[in-house]
Amino acid sequence: MTSRSESPEGTLSEPTRHSLMSGAVEIFLVFLRLGCTSFGGPVAHLGYIRAELVAKRRWLTEATFADIVALCQFMPGPASSQTGMAIGLLRGGPAGMFAAWFGFTLPSALAMTLFAYGVTEIGDLSQAGWLRGLKLVAVAVVAQAVWGMARTLAPDRNRASVAVAACLVCLAVPSSLGQVAAILLGAIIGITLLPGEAPGADKPVSMGIRIPTGLAAGMLVAFFALLFGLPLLADATGGHFVRLVDAFYRAGSLVFGGGHVVLPLLQATVVAPGWVDQNLFLAGYGATQAMPGPIFTFAAFLGAAETPSPNGWVGALVATVSIFASSFLLVGGLLPFWDTLRHRTGVRAALRGVNAAVVGVLLAALFTPIWTGAVHTSADFGLGLVAFLLMTLWALPPWLVVLLGAVAGEALVRFGLPV
Repeated sequence: MTSRSESPEGTLSEPTRHSLMSGAVEIFLVFLRLGCTSFGGPVAHLGYIRAELVAKRRWLTEATFADIVALCQFMPGPASSQTGMAIGLLRGGPAGMFAAWFGFTLPSALAMTLFAYGVTEIGDLSQAGWLRGLKLVAVAVVAQAVWGMARTLAPDRNRASVAVAACLVCLAVPSSLGQVAAILLGAIIGITLLPGEAPGADKPVSMGIRIPTGLAAGMLVAFFALLFGLPLLADATGGHFVRLVDAFYRAGSLVFGGGHVVLPLLQATVVAPGWVDQNLFLAGYGATQAMPGPIFTFAAFLGAAETPSPNGWVGALVATVSIFASSFLLVGGLLPFWDTLRHRTGVRAALRGVNAAVVGVLLAALFTPIWTGAVHTSADFGLGLVAFLLMTLWALPPWLVVLLGAVAGEALVRFGLPV
């Protein structure tokens, strides 16, 4: 597969522009591998995406990646999936955006649907040694991402201080509200204290988004039309199909922070009306912890396991598409305007602070829930340290480190070391 690269200023070469028309298959295959190997939750997913697409393939610059992550942190829905959609859109247009989402989502959506069919046959995954290893690899992946992004986005004492301040805010307010507050703090500091471009900094260039402004505006209108129109349509028809679409579309549209934040909303959505039994819901919730890719694919399990029709494979498909539909509309609708806005001098100053704050947000997430959820013993620390060494200094691909981590985690349990 050919790799797309950027010039030092972040612009695309002409051969790359020519290849955009046929890049959807490449995008799908790259994100399919990410979907099979990205364990550890939304923040870890960003680390895997950065390692593969920024550090290795150089599909986009570090600054552009941080700008996209900053935008996705402000949007409702799954930030890591939206980041992947945005990168797919930059590389291959609307087809690339769909290919990125489909590849990243397919493995876990398929696994969760199959789990819904065989839920009674699966035991407690929390004690699995291979899962222990995967969590520790996620620690190394996020640590590598924080280190690499800090060197580019917080290289001086002012921006490093912004990153630390953002980290402290997130630790003090451990929720999506804390993350948004930290990013807003970074923007304010950027405007007031970081107004000038750093020496040698790249000039902002267009991302090359090929969605007309009118179409982008139409996607934003469609987002709100569905958000407010689907409940009315569900009440008017009384059919469960429309209620299912409405329930999962609202879940994807109203949750900030993504990931685990959506789970309580989904519980109220499907358990309270009796669509899914509480014990079944908890079984699916436990299974999501062992899955790679986006946690939002829990919708596939719920759609397949619910009692009313449509359920099974059809229910899984409807629920999965519905919960991600708002992300398509928001990414396609907001990214063109964001690309224009980020060229303005004041916005660039804000983004310098925001990008440093993103480093702080990732640093806080590295501590909790990534570190606190995975590192409990000296053996855990040692395995995570080896994984960090293999990726950072030995430059092994993340998917290989994931496999080695799973094997090593299983070996730790076999030798009697507690999980």
